[in-house]
Amino acid sequence: MVAESKSLPQRGQGTDKEASQTRRYCVAKNATLRAACPDPSLRKERLLGMTLKLVMVCALGTGLGWAQGSEPAQNPEQQSSPPQTQGKELPDAPDESKKKEESANPVQAVADKTRDVATAGLKKARDWESGWIAGEYMGRNRKLVSPTREQREEIYLRQTLTTPEAYIKRMFAAGIDQVRGVPYQWDDGWGGYAERFASREGQFIAANSLAALGNAKLGYEVRYDQCKCQGLWPRTKHAIVRNFLTYDRSEERMRPQWALYGGAFGGGMIATAWKPGSKNPFAEGGYAALEQMGWGTALNFVTEFSREINRKQGVK
Repeated sequence: MVAESKSLPQRGQGTDKEASQTRRYCVAKNATLRAACPDPSLRKERLLGMTLKLVMVCALGTGLGWAQGSEPAQNPEQQSSPPQTQGKELPDAPDESKKKEESANPVQAVADKTRDVATAGLKKARDWESGWIAGEYMGRNRKLVSPTREQREEIYLRQTLTTPEAYIKRMFAAGIDQVRGVPYQWDDGWGGYAERFASREGQFIAANSLAALGNAKLGYEVRYDQCKCQGLWPRTKHAIVRNFLTYDRSEERMRPQWALYGGAFGGGMIATAWKPGSKNPFAEGGYAALEQMGWGTALNFVTEFSREINRKQGVK
């Protein structure tokens, strides 16, 4: 009887110990689940920060590339050493004495060289009139001539594959899609951004290929021409109209941009092949054509007033 009375408290203590361990396990499991689910209120801030970092990296990379290619080639005559005179030593010129003083301090020379390269890179980065953003266009002082087949192929490659501006614009559009969270089936990290960029790039290649084929068949002009007029409103009107009309083979008569908007519509339909979820191809094609109306008009406006914008930035 004494042994039985002692065994009862031990059995109760074991039960309490198991219950305590079960409670600790549940608390730890709930804490793990809470840690795995981030605060949804920070989602937009995290996406915006990631997009800004990407833009900064792209700008830095393009700036360094411009800076490396901006150094002018030296004149061979300047590289050749001057003939030495016999019997008399010429005095050092003022510029040569300055160079000797600078060579005495190599750290200062490297710092000055780095500053010059950085300044040249920033000026190049601001001067996007060269086509990095504006793309292919004809200046107001140049006469329009219908492009040949070889020229059309070169323009197509430059607009689609072989220039940085063909990818920078799609990176920007993919960043907007990332902030909006569309399509929602793709995640919010770098993997989701890569999927959105690939989708944008594939849709653009399809649309631009269809537009290039249509314009070549119809003989329509594919380049934007800056207005020969003066004034804010006439030039703005020209930029808007040229997004909907273009020149035929004569480079004088205006025709609707059938190939441009047909290509945009077709690219939107083709993109439904890889976008997640059930999408209506006709609805997606119509939405892509509406995007072309907005983005095309904005790009024409920037191209039309590129010289004035560069002057405001200090680029001559």
